[in-house]
Amino acid sequence: MCGIAAIVSHQAVSQDLYDALTVLQHRGQDAAGIVTCEAGRLHLRKENGLTRDVFTNAQMLKLKGNMGIAHVRYPTAGCTSSAEAQPFYVNSPFGLTLAHNGNLTNTEELKNALFVEDQRHINTDSDSEVLLNVFAHELQSLGKLHLSVDDVFEAVSGVHRRCRGAYAVVIMIAGFGILGFRDPHGIRPIVYGARKSKQGTEVMIASESVALDVLGFDLIRDIAPGEAVFIEASGELHTKQCAEQIDHCPCIFEYVYFARPDSIIDRISVYKARLRMGEKLAKKVLRDWPDHDIDVVIPIPDTSRTAALQMANILGVKYREGFIKNRYIGRTFIMPGQKMREKSVKQKLNAISLEFEGKNVLLVDDSIVRGTTSEQIIQMARDAGAKKVYFASAAPPVRYPNVYGIDMPAAHELIAHDKTEDEVCEAIGADKVIYQELNDLIDAVRKGNLDIEHFDTSCFSKEYITGDIDDAYLERTEALRNDSAQAERNSENFIIGMQNGD
Repeated sequence: MCGIAAIVSHQAVSQDLYDALTVLQHRGQDAAGIVTCEAGRLHLRKENGLTRDVFTNAQMLKLKGNMGIAHVRYPTAGCTSSAEAQPFYVNSPFGLTLAHNGNLTNTEELKNALFVEDQRHINTDSDSEVLLNVFAHELQSLGKLHLSVDDVFEAVSGVHRRCRGAYAVVIMIAGFGILGFRDPHGIRPIVYGARKSKQGTEVMIASESVALDVLGFDLIRDIAPGEAVFIEASGELHTKQCAEQIDHCPCIFEYVYFARPDSIIDRISVYKARLRMGEKLAKKVLRDWPDHDIDVVIPIPDTSRTAALQMANILGVKYREGFIKNRYIGRTFIMPGQKMREKSVKQKLNAISLEFEGKNVLLVDDSIVRGTTSEQIIQMARDAGAKKVYFASAAPPVRYPNVYGIDMPAAHELIAHDKTEDEVCEAIGADKVIYQELNDLIDAVRKGNLDIEHFDTSCFSKEYITGDIDDAYLERTEALRNDSAQAERNSENFIIGMQNGD
């Protein structure tokens, strides 16, 4: 998962892009980057690390120009090389830079075609670089010395014909403008908005509406599946549907976990969707376990708070904050390596014993992925004096990997992959596990926008909406994503860095 932002303004954009990245930091903590354009000259800064660590005051002053794009990243295949930090750049044609959120599912096929047919060189293992070169080739094949907006949209149509998978993209064409577009399924989120200034209207594109809110931009709408938005350097805005066929199917896990609760994605309030998840889960408890002995509902911070509060209200039991979170530790299930995740959980949370002692506690989390975090938190609750520890997940069992840009682990590393709910309960050491029903999750999210007929629920259902994912593809993906493979790549990157003096 990554966060992207782009701004066309009448004044310097570097500070606004920096601020946007800090708001989108939850979408990726591995690397950050900004590129701006001044009189046709590009200025780029990107590196591994959090936004606040990548950019110094001196570096910010070098990012001159009234338009630019930005990116925060975490790797979907475990690579932490700074070479794969974004934005990516290619000089031909016209000077293009790209920031991408998502994951292509036909990367290897595209790499081969780019080399054999398009005669383009790919320098990293990133599918984002592949996507940039596909767009560059489609633009160059038009044979135009002077671009028009229609030429840009035609190149996007070419991308849709060739690329499969999930992609929300911003591309800056040096001296000309900024382009944003979304795959024909609209799997990953992307929105745009406008802000009035003394000099005129400024336009911003971002992964989530909260980035627009913080910077004073008014949300116009989501970019539709298959649609492209182009903002000329002058600020003039153009939109066009560039895909021959569309099937809107946004990722439901955005609402469960990734997106900030104050964001609106595809006209659905993330906050309200999570309230409804809690309501559905509470009703399941009352239906299946009417004589429950729950004394208190305690969320596992932060994303489960909204659902937990609604559960407590409907169940008629106390809601309490039982864990204090260290906010300087990153999200655990996207951390490279099991030992690092286990250490992180211990550093991340501390229990308030008086909220647990002698009580039957219902812990609520957004999901259970590997189960390592859940197991450790349950043990923390017992160590704090809880009599019984029940565990509720606002999401159904995560049994299959996500191939559309979320770094969920290999299937065999998912605790629910080959286990029943009772077996998961035993494995994580709970007295009872309560999972959300998939239909209830879909209803909770879809209620915010009934125009969306279905969602990507592949990590729960193994139904991959792009139609090109089979067991062989999942096996190849597993070879890249399992912990041992990630550890080997990270070791190689460390050695290369030492040899380069990094």
